[in-house]
Amino acid sequence: AIFDPLYAHDGNDLDRDFARFYALETIARAPYFSYLSVLHLYETLGQWRHPDYLKIHFAESWNELHHLLIMEELGGNSKFADRFVAQHVAFGYYWFNVVMYIANPVLAYAFMEHVEQHAYDTYDKFVDNHADVLRERPAPAIARKYYCGGDLYMFDEFQTGERRVTYVGPPGGEENMIDRIPNRERRRPRMDTLLDAFIAVRDDEGEHVKTL
Repeated sequence: AIFDPLYAHDGNDLDRDFARFYALETIARAPYFSYLSVLHLYETLGQWRHPDYLKIHFAESWNELHHLLIMEELGGNSKFADRFVAQHVAFGYYWFNVVMYIANPVLAYAFMEHVEQHAYDTYDKFVDNHADVLRERPAPAIARKYYCGGDLYMFDEFQTGERRVTYVGPPGGEENMIDRIPNRERRRPRMDTLLDAFIAVRDDEGEHVKTL
């Protein structure tokens, strides 16, 4: 809501939406950097070690980086004023999250869950309002590379909602029970149009909510 006045338009200027999303993605990376910094500090001091947290927060920061790269390819960072606002807010937001994570990690995660839910809702509304226009434009090259590339290790790390597919193996018989464990299909977004890209970004934000 804070950014609404800065990026307000008549509803048809997608460039201002891309600028807004550039700002949001620049800022969205800050909490994960904060968590990683504090976790590294605790580990360095020998106070606490939890490699699983480091792993998933790095994966989420890597994911947010690619959201940011998508918005940059769309021209969201073309204006100095947009870059200035986003970068300075992100700087302050980083330190805010460092203090919160040290003081109360549970509160920090709860706060971030609401932020990520707002991001999901924002992208969902954007997709609903502009689906026809977005469908006519090709997916950005960085989106195709990230979502359809050969190395999706970090992408898979924060997925929580893998879809069940058909059982493997013949049914019946105790000897076949191990073969009937549900196989799971990894999430692999299609990436043909700009609409596909924004749907993927939206769904990523939904996955972030679940990890928090």
